[in-house]
Amino acid sequence: MSDFGTIADRIEIEALRGEFTDAVMMRDYDRLTSLFTDDCVWRIPEAKLEFTSREQIRAGVERLQAQWEYFVQTAHPGTIRLDGDTASGRAYIQELGRFRDGTSGLNYALYHDRYQRTPDGWKFTERSYEIRYLDTTPLAGSGSSPDPAGAS
Repeated sequence: MSDFGTIADRIEIEALRGEFTDAVMMRDYDRLTSLFTDDCVWRIPEAKLEFTSREQIRAGVERLQAQWEYFVQTAHPGTIRLDGDTASGRAYIQELGRFRDGTSGLNYALYHDRYQRTPDGWKFTERSYEIRYLDTTPLAGSGSSPDPAGAS
C-alpha cells in the first residue's frame, strides 16, 4: 500500500463515511444527499426501507430524524477494497437514541458500502445497513438535537 494514489483514495473514502455521520448528526440533509451518486440506493432492511434517489434519501432521512427526541451515531473504520474508480467496504456503527414516543434504542451495526469516484470525489452508490445487536431497554440519560438549520 505504498502507492500514494491508493492511500489518498482510502483517506477520501474514510472522509466520505465521516461526512455521512456528521451530516446525519447535524441534520444537514443537503450535505447528506450530496454524498451519493445520482443512481444511488440506501437500504435499511430491518426497517423495510429502500431509498433509490437523492430525493428519496432526503425525504426519508428527514422523516426518520423527525421521530427522534435525540439520536447519536458513531462511525468506526472498517474495510475498503479499491478497484479502479469503484470500491467497496464496510463501516461499523454504534447508535443510541430515544424516539418521541418514549421508546429507546441502542444498536451496533454495519454499513455495507459501494463507492464510485466522480469528478466531485468519491461518492456512495450503495449503503446497506445491517443491525448486529439491538437493545430497546429504556435509556436513562437525556440528550438534545442539533439546530435543524445545521448550525455548528
